[in-house]
Amino acid sequence: MTLAITGANGSVGQNLLSHLAERGDTDVVACVRSDRAAASLPRSPRLAVRVASYDDVAGLAEALSGASSVVHLAGILIEWKGSDYERANVGTTLALVEAARAAGVEHVVLVSVIGASVASSNRYFSSKGEAERAVAASGISATIIRTPILLGPGTAGAASLVRTVGRGKARLLGGGRYTMRPLDVDDLSEAILGACRSRPQGVTTYELAGPEPVSYRTLLERAATVAGRPVSFGATPIWLAKLAAEVMSTLKGGGLSPTVIDVITADEVVPENADRALGITLTPLSETLRKFLPDEARAT
Repeated sequence: MTLAITGANGSVGQNLLSHLAERGDTDVVACVRSDRAAASLPRSPRLAVRVASYDDVAGLAEALSGASSVVHLAGILIEWKGSDYERANVGTTLALVEAARAAGVEHVVLVSVIGASVASSNRYFSSKGEAERAVAASGISATIIRTPILLGPGTAGAASLVRTVGRGKARLLGGGRYTMRPLDVDDLSEAILGACRSRPQGVTTYELAGPEPVSYRTLLERAATVAGRPVSFGATPIWLAKLAAEVMSTLKGGGLSPTVIDVITADEVVPENADRALGITLTPLSETLRKFLPDEARAT
């Protein structure tokens, strides 16, 4: 099997590459946007690194040549000048499916987000819904996996917890009462690889979340316990945080915005978890926290 990955230099891409390296039975094409990103990837006889613009269909098709499946990870949560949701989340996906058709790719795996919907009033969620729609309409068999916050070494969620626990204090949006379903990034990689190996026909959408629903405050409390560091809490009203974010993101031309705050504080609700359907065993939250908290938090 030859597997292509877009956004291979991100935390999920790097984790997926490490899982593939352990198996040694798959050739991998890692697609990145720059030579600098390419330099961050591991070296392996079974790994080919290709630099391509994600809006260059011809270049992408050449990069995907020979791949039986492609995992599309490229996208953004935070907008900056020159990189908005329409281009980074929707445009890259439209180019990807066109390139995949041209290259004869048999299966697409799209990693999306819980809450994705073309009908959403939130621009991020609606852009992810548009990306899902592009994949579903591509004519290529596809697996769409919607995920919550991802935790594990190298993820943004883990880095945030490490920083907060290291500081020993936190001001939580709305008191941190919103519900999360943290998913171990290793579990996501296993789900992706299973989908690529089975390459089911048609288009299937899964919602894959972690085993435990917790509030963000509870998540921080549990992280602090694992790290052996006390953390004190304060609260910031969400409306006030959004007002400040509106001003600052307008002045800076991007960054934390009211849209992002709405995403962060949205309850991650999963009516039916897809772990069994995807053939994986979920990692307990306590075990996930121990993977990255002890050494890093104490060194902060």
